[in-house]
Amino acid sequence: MMAQTKNIIFDLGGVLLNLDFQKTIDAFEKLGLQNFENMFSQFKADELFAKLETGRLTETEFYEAVKKRTTQEITEAAIDDAWNALILDFRVESLSLLEKLAADYKLYLLSNTNSIHLKYFKKLFTHQTGKPLLDDYFNKAWYSNEVGLRKPGAGIFEFALKDENLLAAETLFIDDTLINIETAQQLGFKTHHLLPTERIELLDIDSI
Repeated sequence: MMAQTKNIIFDLGGVLLNLDFQKTIDAFEKLGLQNFENMFSQFKADELFAKLETGRLTETEFYEAVKKRTTQEITEAAIDDAWNALILDFRVESLSLLEKLAADYKLYLLSNTNSIHLKYFKKLFTHQTGKPLLDDYFNKAWYSNEVGLRKPGAGIFEFALKDENLLAAETLFIDDTLINIETAQQLGFKTHHLLPTERIELLDIDSI
């Protein structure tokens, strides 16, 4: 018999927040960074971006590394604008579902991100919703750059379980990237791979 679901862990981008990676690819290529999509995408991150997303690279070091890879003289503000271009807007209907789910489940957020994006989407959240903190929807939010681990590595999932004393069998993990889902499945989580056409408010959460 399957264990009752008591906890739900949500990914952020592609689940609660709309993203368009092509916008950042195009923006960086205009700044002279060629083949950017081979460095960073929904599905992979080269060493530079993996370090940024695990807090092992400062913003200053990131800016300097990007400047070395480009053919133009560019400012840190231009890098920020290009890097943040992929972040579109929050899915307000999906956020509304979280308020309802909180009555029956413990809710968590598990996101691969970095300090630049984190500052940007937190401001965007407040601007778009009028609410102070995205994290208020959750019992706890784990951001890769703050915990020093990132998906799809098993370590960040194991960290989350231990941090909140959760059982994988009682926890549903929802993410839009299949490789992250596969890691969670191997660790015993219940999972749902959210497709681009799906929205969490249209899922039958109780039956997953």
